[in-house]
Amino acid sequence: MSARVMVIEDEAKIAALLRDYLEAAGYAVRVCAEGVDAVSQTLGWPADMVVLDVNLPGKDGFTICRELRAASDLPILMLTARVEEIDRVLGLELGADDYVCKPFSPREVVARVRAQLRRSQGMPGERAAAGPLRIDAAAHEALLNGSPLALTPVEFRLLKALAARPGSVLSRAQLIDAAYADHRIVSERTMDSHLKNLRRKLQEAGGEAVGIEGVYGVGYKLVLD
Repeated sequence: MSARVMVIEDEAKIAALLRDYLEAAGYAVRVCAEGVDAVSQTLGWPADMVVLDVNLPGKDGFTICRELRAASDLPILMLTARVEEIDRVLGLELGADDYVCKPFSPREVVARVRAQLRRSQGMPGERAAAGPLRIDAAAHEALLNGSPLALTPVEFRLLKALAARPGSVLSRAQLIDAAYADHRIVSERTMDSHLKNLRRKLQEAGGEAVGIEGVYGVGYKLVLD
């Protein structure tokens, strides 16, 4: 069955272009042009991936991203004309997995959609365990003390990399490579935001049983109580 991609974009020409390229790549595509309907349409279909414009009528993309992330861990790729870093960081802090700045190449969008879907599906047979933490990449599932963690795809990949070497310090460069296979340039602030969110979720789920510690000037490590 083809993966389902919801394109949330109010500019008809851009939406049609993305639909054409994504369908040519083998994906099932739906388009939503109104921000107020975006979440219900995405979850009701249901979509496997979202391509989300920041500027939308009725409800902006950041609000939609926050609402989608509260209900699902499906990958979110944001389209933005706002090139300021604060907007990009804000989108990622709200749970977006990637972003593309306008104007963009539709082929690049297709490539990023493909990469996000591939990562979210995981590789069959990949499992890891660290203390009370269990990770199953094939099921895209992380359990702490038997309870599932609600992680974004980026957070899941970061946790998987840290759990593979508990107690060992991974540099920011190593973590970026683990989170983003396309070797893009990601700011330290962006990576710190992802790790901050991941650390908070671990604390909320398991107290001090599993944590992430920063080692000044070196990187981060997973620590077990």
